[in-house]
Amino acid sequence: MPVDARTIREAWSSIPSPGAVGAGMERFTGQRMERILAIVAAIGSAALGVQALLAAVTRLGMPDAPRLAMMIMVFLPLLWMILACLTGHWVRQACGAFAVAYVLALLLWPMVVDRTIRTPESQPWIFFLVNVGVVAALLAFPPRLQFAWAIGLPFVYGYVRLAQGDFTQSFWITTAFDVSFTLILGLVIVSLGWMFRQVANGVDDARSRAVQSYASAAGATAAEEERVSMAALMHDSVLAALIAAERAGSERERTLAVAMAREALTRLANTEASIAQEGNDEPVTRAQVVAELRRTLSEQGADAIVEERGVPAAVPGRVARALVLAARQAIGNAVAHAGGRGLHVVAESATADRLTLTVVDSGPGFDPDAIGEDRLGIRASIVARMAAVAGDSEIVTDAGGTTVRLGWEPS
Repeated sequence: MPVDARTIREAWSSIPSPGAVGAGMERFTGQRMERILAIVAAIGSAALGVQALLAAVTRLGMPDAPRLAMMIMVFLPLLWMILACLTGHWVRQACGAFAVAYVLALLLWPMVVDRTIRTPESQPWIFFLVNVGVVAALLAFPPRLQFAWAIGLPFVYGYVRLAQGDFTQSFWITTAFDVSFTLILGLVIVSLGWMFRQVANGVDDARSRAVQSYASAAGATAAEEERVSMAALMHDSVLAALIAAERAGSERERTLAVAMAREALTRLANTEASIAQEGNDEPVTRAQVVAELRRTLSEQGADAIVEERGVPAAVPGRVARALVLAARQAIGNAVAHAGGRGLHVVAESATADRLTLTVVDSGPGFDPDAIGEDRLGIRASIVARMAAVAGDSEIVTDAGGTTVRLGWEPS
């Protein structure tokens, strides 16, 4: 199976340009296998390359221009290939360049060979690099071209060797032996490389499936934990609404308690839908956050405004959701425990990627240490929720009122 010009062009087009390899999930075992193959190839190629160079220098003496050009054509790409395999950079490019250059050198060999040397036992120096060309193809080309090189190179060499001896009978026996030897060795090299790569790919695929399975299980566990947590928070909101209804002493307070209960029950019924939307992390503008807070105030019947300060800003979706839910809890607390007196909400942005929400009321305040362990409104809905998105929260309360500050800025 000789390597013709079309096959050489196809091989050359198979050599990737630097940076052309796409990025995906890291193929750890495959990369290590490629590195091992490259180092072994560098050591073997260096040993055979030195042997070929010594043979070229000692047998030819001072080479003429065509022979010198032939040596440069072969040994310069070989040196690049060895260095690339040792350093791990541009391995496929260097190996592909040598594989193609060596085939071209073999095809040009009859034009520069010294036909006065007619000793069948005297091997030309280029023979020592036949299997190096196969190794180069192994590291540079896809499997089909690897086998083309393993099968084609020995026959191309055999033709060159017979041409050197003018196809005389004395050259046929030694040439047939050399071709058979290099053919078998080349096929063994390519087969071993293919086998090692298949094993490495199998390990990487198994690892990838295990990681995906673990990620799926972890995602399901996280979703279940979030569902339970959200359900607890919603139940706490319902409890707060019931307490507000019990303490209502005027028509307005009863109306506010009814609105709180209706809003809390609606949120409880839509818990699953809310959780399904938690994965979206598209940027959310401050204006959208403000609109959501105004809707919350309207739903709870609170007579308050949301003031905007600073420059326009946008934060990640998960952060915006945490800010809105924490502020919603703070507003609910102000309505339930302070009757909505002096309720004022401020959305402030010092920079375009930073957002701070402040909820202020002029109620009687409360003692944070006196809050029961079963009450999740502040501990989970505000403090823990902001901590989950690497945000910060501050609650200042006294007899003159309560201030809840919620902030987030990129780390």
